[in-house]
Order: sequence, then C-alpha cells, then structure tokens
Amino acid sequence: MSCMANAGFVKRFQISDMVARIIPFAGFMVFIGLEEGLRFLRSHELLSFSEQSLFLLYPVKTVVAAILLFWLYRRFSELHWRDLGRLPDTLLSLLLGLVVFILWINMDWNLGTLSEGAGFNPEMVADSGLRKILVFFRLVGPVLLVPLMEELFWRSFILRYLVDNDFMKIRIGHFTWFSCLASAVLFGLEHHLIFAGIMAGLAYNLLLYRTKSIAQCVFAHAVTNLALGIYVLLSGRWMFW
Repeated sequence: MSCMANAGFVKRFQISDMVARIIPFAGFMVFIGLEEGLRFLRSHELLSFSEQSLFLLYPVKTVVAAILLFWLYRRFSELHWRDLGRLPDTLLSLLLGLVVFILWINMDWNLGTLSEGAGFNPEMVADSGLRKILVFFRLVGPVLLVPLMEELFWRSFILRYLVDNDFMKIRIGHFTWFSCLASAVLFGLEHHLIFAGIMAGLAYNLLLYRTKSIAQCVFAHAVTNLALGIYVLLSGRWMFW
C-alpha cells in the first residue's frame, strides 16, 4: 500500500490528530500489559508456559508499532528530519542522549522501581538463531521505533495537550511549568525505573524547549537507547532490558 493510499485510508476513517499520536503508543502498551498479565497468570500457576515464550512478544509488538507508524506517518506534520541538519542542535542532542544513558545506568535503584525485574536475558534462549533474532529486535525496536513513537506521544501530544486540549494550535516547544513537570512524571511512571524515567522525561523536555524540534528529541532518545543496548550486551546487566 502506498503512502498516498495510507493517507486516504486515514482520512476516510477521520482519525483525529490526537488519536493519530496515541494509536502507536497505545498499541505498544497493550502488548506490555498483555506480557505482564501473562506473567502474573504464570506466577500463580494459572497458565503454564516458559519464560522464553514471553520473549517472543517483543518482536510482535515492534512489528505492530512499525506498521502503525507507517500507516499514520503523513499525519505527523511536526516531524521535520531536516532539523538534524542544524549541527549545533544535533550535537547537543547527541550529548544529551549520552548523558541520559550515563545517568540511567548509575542512578540508585533501591527506590523508584515498580517491581523486581530480571529484564530480557538472551542467554536463556537455547536456540542461537532465535537468540540473534530476539537481540536484533531488542536493539532495533528501542533505537528506531520507540523514540519516534514515544516522542510523538509525549513531547508532541501530551506536552501540548497539558497546555490546551486543542493541542495542535500550541507551537512545538511551548513551555509551562505544569506541562513540563507533569509530563516528566507521567513519562517516568511509564517506565519500570520510575526515577530514571522522570529524569529522562525532563531531559528530553528541556531539549525540546531549546531546539523546538521533535526530530531532535527522537534523535537524542535513540542515542540513549542505542548506548543502553550496547551497554547491556557488553555488561550483561539484563535488568536494563
């Protein structure tokens, strides 16, 4: 299906600007909820399956997110990749992405976690081919899809929606204390490591206020996730996955 056909399909079903930015994020979160639900049922012996089976949900939700983002892509008028040509801003985004990564792995995890989590440990997967596929999706998803999906939802939609319900009339990078702090806290609550999530949410918010660019926030977020993925593979600290 061509991009033009995609746009026509969206138009016929009259998807609002708000819903267009919610759908990819919501689709991803549904799979997270499904995974947690299945894990709960397994821990209470209501269902019987291996932990490895749950690992297969990640490639599925990554593909679903990719399809939804492709379907709705023409609706994201605030996304300007040419912004990355502004080298001072792009360098700032690169550095901020690395700073968020460094803080993420060095913060105190005794507080601010939703639960004990072992993360994804590829060593638990006996089949080498399947292990490589799962590692591939754990790198590609967080680097190419999650930053785009989350920045469109949090920095483009939520940050502006907390200023005015008619969020499309609010310019990208408009600052209010309430929207800045509330969106950062909500962003933190989305993550297993709550305090780290709040820190990252504030950092990406500040980057948006400085650059006025969703593309720069996507880039910074991707840098953070790429650095974290490489670090996890090299250190074996699977809790971060």
